[in-house]
Amino acid sequence: MSVAELLGQELGSFSDLLHARALEHGDRTAVVCGDQALTYAELDAVVDRVAASLQREGLQPGEVVAICVSGWTMEAVAALLGAVRAGGAAAPIPTSLAPHSLVLLLKDSGARVAFFDAKVWEPMKESGDDILAKRVALDGSDAGEAFSTWLAPVGARANEVAFDPDRPFNIIYSSGTTGVPKGIVHAHRMRWRQFRGLAYGADAVSLVSLSIYSNMALLSLLPTLTHGGTAVVMAKFDVGEFLRLAEGHRVTHAMMVPVQVHRILEHPDFDRRDLSSFRMKHVAGAPFSVNMKSEVLRRWPGGLQESYGMTEGGGGTALAAHEFPHKLHTVGRPGPGAEIRIIDEDGREVALGELGEVVGRSDNAMQGYHNQPDRSREIEWVSPDGLTFIRTGDLGKLDEDGFLQLVDRKKDMIISGGFNVYPSDLEQELANHPDVSDAAVVGVPSDRWGETPVAFVVLRAGAIGDAEAMRNWLNARLGKTQRASDLQFLDVLPRNHNGKILKRELRDAYQPSKTLA
Repeated sequence: MSVAELLGQELGSFSDLLHARALEHGDRTAVVCGDQALTYAELDAVVDRVAASLQREGLQPGEVVAICVSGWTMEAVAALLGAVRAGGAAAPIPTSLAPHSLVLLLKDSGARVAFFDAKVWEPMKESGDDILAKRVALDGSDAGEAFSTWLAPVGARANEVAFDPDRPFNIIYSSGTTGVPKGIVHAHRMRWRQFRGLAYGADAVSLVSLSIYSNMALLSLLPTLTHGGTAVVMAKFDVGEFLRLAEGHRVTHAMMVPVQVHRILEHPDFDRRDLSSFRMKHVAGAPFSVNMKSEVLRRWPGGLQESYGMTEGGGGTALAAHEFPHKLHTVGRPGPGAEIRIIDEDGREVALGELGEVVGRSDNAMQGYHNQPDRSREIEWVSPDGLTFIRTGDLGKLDEDGFLQLVDRKKDMIISGGFNVYPSDLEQELANHPDVSDAAVVGVPSDRWGETPVAFVVLRAGAIGDAEAMRNWLNARLGKTQRASDLQFLDVLPRNHNGKILKRELRDAYQPSKTLA
């Protein structure tokens, strides 16, 4: 079947599409990683060799292949795609976790084969006996059998696996900002709709700068290959290298989290680099301030789209910021086939413009949490008309044009003296201070108020801050019930791999610098 015929199907196989592209334009560059580059024909061939090797290991359709590596390499790309072609579910493991947590996730995944590198394996050695998966070392280290000797010979082809749109494509272990990571299972059906629907052309050059275990990394790499473009993959994000690659490869698309955008715009080389090739920057994964959106529109060529949603799926929204500059305080409107509603504490829908929890539904939803069916049901909300929505835990409201404005995370809301205080209100004010580079506000216990807001601030380079003076500056701009009881400076805010601030860590580590009011 041709590429055009495959893309015309409502449902289809990504692996079949990759093979069709190899046959139709095999000499086109598919992936660049470091000093390596593979054409579509070369990529398809090595993916086949990985898939054949996995089947030799006894991998059955639906079984899991774990990828536990410290950064992207060409071998990691091949391992991920080979797992899918062999009929398996690719499970990139978040290697930023502690070694004992990695072992737990590997056990949870039930992986038959796990790909490692030395950096990840070394601190896990003592727990090696607890890992039942066949270990393969992508870097040739003692993390497992060397990839070069494990890999099937040149020309090897995998046995064809009957396409099942409901078979798992991948498992993404996402912890959000609290708790033990849960395995989010995405089926081929969902991924096909996502990859086909994202607007990458055959002449697109996409810069993949997010960690391999990030869902957004897959949403950057795989749609690029779906549409026949070139993916330039960074082993690890570095601002200077990002700018060098963007200019050198004439990059057209990039998917980033807000903290990356912030660091890129602050880099001294930003305004000296030629970024005129950019068509679109996609930003998602964490709150994205109005000030930052405005700065991107002013300084960075090409369009800007902010996306809001959950790795679990459900309803999502998109804001084409370059088309709606008057809506930068929102995260846009629901995409095609998606629906957003707002509900109160009792699960009832609220009136237009009123605040409540955001729930969403669409065809792009997970199958559920791996091995945790009860947790899957916990986040469902069923509407009076019998439709199932996914609860986001975010507080927001819809305006008269259908644009969604987020206010805060429901669990992050501070109840101080009986009043609801939204940390985002304080964080937005702090963002306006000329010395503030980054800020977060959390609620901590208070004998007088029950909870009280505390602010944590990262200063801009060269700034000399006075914490008490900044707290007074902030409080002068807030309502009486919102005022921060303490403000402290940090070198950096703790974040997860998607750039979301780990507020629980801030709360747990907080030591008062004064007696709280």
